[in-house]
Amino acid sequence: MAILALNFYSALAISVLFLHALFILWVVFGALLTRARPSLRWLHIASLVWGILTELLPRPCPLTAPEIWLEGKAGVEPYQVGFLLHYLDKLVYPDISGTVLTVAGSSSAL
Repeated sequence: MAILALNFYSALAISVLFLHALFILWVVFGALLTRARPSLRWLHIASLVWGILTELLPRPCPLTAPEIWLEGKAGVEPYQVGFLLHYLDKLVYPDISGTVLTVAGSSSAL
């Protein structure tokens, strides 16, 4: 029974994670979809403002709290930083030495 509960919480945590990612994609790429649908334009603008404020203000996104709680219930160690930093940090800032990054950046500028 405990395994079933863990799987249930894990599925819910993944669902919230998926919703979180969809919202971020909507904020970033929503302008492409709203060109053909002017009625969605204001929804995208509101989402964009919300996304910017969420990043600038010290309050976390409302989806972060249930995601962390569900991950804890699922037996996964919840992350301690924000959603973007947790999931995109390795993509944006790979674990590469500073020397390699400096050489790659310098050579790409040439």
